[in-house]
Amino acid sequence: MIYNRLSYESAYNMVLHKYGEKLYNGLESTMTWRLKEISKSIEAAQGGLFLEELNAKWMDHNKALQMIRDILMYMDRTYVPTSHRTPVHELGLNLWRDHIIHYPMIHGRLLDTLLDLIHRERMGEVINRGLMRSITKMLMDLGPAVYQDDFEKPFLEVSASFYSGESQEFIECCDCGNYLKKAERRLNEEMERVSHYLDAGSEAKITSVVEKEMIANHMHRLVHMENSGLVNMLIDDKYEDLGRMYTLFRRVPDGLSTIRDMMTSYLRETGKHLVTDPERLKDPVEFVQCLLNEKDKHDKIINVAFGNDKTFQNALNSSFEFFINLNNRSPEFISLYVDDKLRKGLKGATEEDVEGILDKVMMLFRYLQEKDVFEKYYKQHLAKRLLSGKTVSDDAERSMIVKLKTECGYQFTSKLEGMFTDMKTSQDTMQDFYAKKSEELGDGPTLDVHILTTGSWPTQPSPPCSLPPEILAQTNMGTADIKATFGKSQKHELNVSTYQMCVLMLFNTSDGLSYKDIEQATEIPSTDLKRCLQSLACVKGKNVLRKEPMSKDISEDDTFYFNDKFTSKLVKVKIGTVVAAKESEPEKQETRQRVEEDRKPQIEAAIVRIMKSRRVLDHNSIVSEVTKQLQARFLPNPVIIKKRIESLIEREFLERDKADRKLYRYLA
Repeated sequence: MIYNRLSYESAYNMVLHKYGEKLYNGLESTMTWRLKEISKSIEAAQGGLFLEELNAKWMDHNKALQMIRDILMYMDRTYVPTSHRTPVHELGLNLWRDHIIHYPMIHGRLLDTLLDLIHRERMGEVINRGLMRSITKMLMDLGPAVYQDDFEKPFLEVSASFYSGESQEFIECCDCGNYLKKAERRLNEEMERVSHYLDAGSEAKITSVVEKEMIANHMHRLVHMENSGLVNMLIDDKYEDLGRMYTLFRRVPDGLSTIRDMMTSYLRETGKHLVTDPERLKDPVEFVQCLLNEKDKHDKIINVAFGNDKTFQNALNSSFEFFINLNNRSPEFISLYVDDKLRKGLKGATEEDVEGILDKVMMLFRYLQEKDVFEKYYKQHLAKRLLSGKTVSDDAERSMIVKLKTECGYQFTSKLEGMFTDMKTSQDTMQDFYAKKSEELGDGPTLDVHILTTGSWPTQPSPPCSLPPEILAQTNMGTADIKATFGKSQKHELNVSTYQMCVLMLFNTSDGLSYKDIEQATEIPSTDLKRCLQSLACVKGKNVLRKEPMSKDISEDDTFYFNDKFTSKLVKVKIGTVVAAKESEPEKQETRQRVEEDRKPQIEAAIVRIMKSRRVLDHNSIVSEVTKQLQARFLPNPVIIKKRIESLIEREFLERDKADRKLYRYLA
């Protein structure tokens, strides 16, 4: 090598005798001449040998630079700093940059070769990654600006063009799931490429290009893609595809909000259809079970595919709250669902299963805006379960009340807890009564008395019912045991409700009766009579009556006959009444009216509390504060709030400000 002609001692003496400038200039001119010779050699290399020749000469140049720096160490430490010249090693790199990399016959060819190799690798060819790594490292060694200006910027521009074209091609021929797989693969390939032979700083830049061209530019089309977009993935539980979409979309601006907004729109539309579908409304238990199934389904999607993202969970909760409250019968139906489960649906279930079902019910309860309506229905249903002895588990009943108390406070459940206290008191009283009076009672009729606290229990309507003369003293919540003979002297003891007993007694004197005949003879309300007849004629194994035509529903054109072919392995047959029947429209209106009446004192109490604290307040502020205080139980109507304010003014709790009629003052 030409650089070896100079020794450290000679260089030291030249600098010492003030020949440092001559030595430095000579070095620069010699290296320049040598690099021009090298450039010709590199230029002459053909095809694939071009990069190999460039890399070999670069390695030689680096070795030579190391030797020169060692020989000229004294000059580097003394002459170079004082004369403000470029250090020897840096000078060698700059000259390589100027005479090799920026040499016109090499510069464009180098960039084209690198970009061509990367393109070929993208198309599936295998390239020499080690050689690529050496070349890109050379560019970085020459300075970040060289790497960025001479390679990285053109590389990113070409990549953007490549992925723009490829993404357009993919989006036209692939469904959403396959497109996302291809985008994910391309993203991983680029990250792998960086790790093998590009500078680490390029990763964020090239992935940003892929994200923009393959995801951001097409995300709206992807989520709306017919037969394979987000909605289809949600419907078909495509956890893997949904997870891939979430992972890719979260990399781009507004990506997750695009998924979330689309999911929310779908949930609200689906939920709205579910809660307003007339067919669904026929069966309250099935209605609520569908809601729970939908919630379970989308909870799993958010947990498995969306990493349990809280923003998606909030969107799910918001959607359920929206559509559940579109149906003003949701509080009634949820209470009926609990009634069904606590009557029979939880029989044989483990404690863990019971808690799981009740927790799911409470989840739906939290979405209700009219929790006081639920309370009204729940109290009615609980009373019937307790008084008829139809509850499947006292522990489950108490667990439900504890959950309601935790959610809404003591006031919400105080009357429900009072009902349980009454039942325990009644049980203890009856045990004490029989312990003291057993000898006097002998074998007489069994007496079972419930002592109920006024105000704790819902008032039960006493609809008309024409009782058989044999039991005119029977009450409306009672039960009866009837001895019946079927076929050829097959005897059974039937345990039935008061209404069922009234119907069955008619068949002592008639073999067949029309619905109208039974209705006229018993005067049982139509809704209750249909449930009663359904229990006696349509429940397999309990069908002591038969009806024509046979169907699962009761019609006013039906005719009923004593079923003398009835058989059962049991001597005592307990015939329950079909439950979970929703209220009729008049009953619904009556319940709604009672709820509205119950709300009035609550609204007035809230107004008084607020005004007692604030003393003076304008109308809109009162409405806002009252809504905030009561929204845990129900959303008060501003019109009703205004009426309650007027009532309080009439009763001199409040007065209007004389100067400003929109201001109210509290009267102590």
